[in-house]
Amino acid sequence: MQNIKVGVVGIGRGLSFANGAKFVGMELVALCDVREERLKELGKQYNVATYTEYSKFLEHDMDAVILANYFHQHAPFAIKALESGKHVMSETMACKTPAEGVALIRAVEKSGKIYVFAENYPYFAYNQEMRRLYQAGEIGEMQYGEGEYNHSMDSRTFNLLAPGMNHWRNWIPSTYYCSHALAPIMYITDTHPIGVNALSIPRFESDKERFHVRRGDPGSVILCRMNNESVVRIMGIVMRGHSIWYRIHGTRGLMENLRTGNHSALRIVHEPWDMKEGDQPEKIYQPDFPFHAEEAKKAGHGGGDFFTTYHFAEAIRKNEEPYFNVYRGVEMAMVGIQAWRSCLNNGNHFEIPDFHKESVRKEYESDNWSPWPEDYEPGQPPPSIKGWLTPKEDEIAYARQVWKEMGYDGE
Repeated sequence: MQNIKVGVVGIGRGLSFANGAKFVGMELVALCDVREERLKELGKQYNVATYTEYSKFLEHDMDAVILANYFHQHAPFAIKALESGKHVMSETMACKTPAEGVALIRAVEKSGKIYVFAENYPYFAYNQEMRRLYQAGEIGEMQYGEGEYNHSMDSRTFNLLAPGMNHWRNWIPSTYYCSHALAPIMYITDTHPIGVNALSIPRFESDKERFHVRRGDPGSVILCRMNNESVVRIMGIVMRGHSIWYRIHGTRGLMENLRTGNHSALRIVHEPWDMKEGDQPEKIYQPDFPFHAEEAKKAGHGGGDFFTTYHFAEAIRKNEEPYFNVYRGVEMAMVGIQAWRSCLNNGNHFEIPDFHKESVRKEYESDNWSPWPEDYEPGQPPPSIKGWLTPKEDEIAYARQVWKEMGYDGE
């Protein structure tokens, strides 16, 4: 295999990709982060160069960059890497504003480099099996789909994951982290969203797990109209009841992973009056990965971390556009953004713009609508449908106590 020299930005989440690079023929050569002491330790551990300045990091001799920095800060980093001649794999979200999405797509097109949106949930074994079955016509064409990514957690856990008053998790609107719920449905069916209606679910005063400084709402429901006229409901993000679940109703049957018992098992249903030869009324089984099963089982996120890196490496070697290219990555970011516009307008419909078209991009190239605190100015949206929430004193005190215990002493 062609050796691909790669650098990773972010020494938290990014270490999963750093550890997995060797399994796909990538050589880790550099790490970048602002945490200098920890960075030096890891540099010695991995025997690689380390950088606290991103511009210096990009000067290192390498072919590709993996971005695992903060959720809403990927597009500017990706654009700089592309401009420096590097291939890019970027974690969620691809962009934080429509204007960033336009700029990112233009940068990818101008560079001629590979861009992969590192969405890992489509590569769970059961989702890859559902894609295989769907492409073979097992359940016909999707009429309705559901995707859920609801990751419940207590106040202490949330504070450990979100140190700092302005940490992105403390400001994220409820619709923005939608790719884990939506991407598997898109991947299985080869459909994509063209419009959204959404409602946000506010925090209730009766919720006792309130000792954090989160300004956003705990969940939302987004209805997506897909390009084949089907409807997809996606739900999440931190309400009670952990749920990673996908269901597709087609013109010939139903597929879903199990909600109870073995959640990795796959269920296929056909109506008795609609069966073809070889069909069964109901079939439940545990699918395996289609290839590289052993490597995938050692990786994080149910094997998804292996396959995102694998497809990144393959796209570079073959110089072929990956499935989760920049257009699909930005499209999912736009679902979150437009859905938040819908939430703030009581569920009104908003289109998902087709950024393949330069004429459409021009309409959004100056759209810097953003809920993040660093972008605040009059006219920007709040992170909650309740407006600009202020954490209570006891919530702040508990959060600071947890941050102190974990060694975080910033604001």
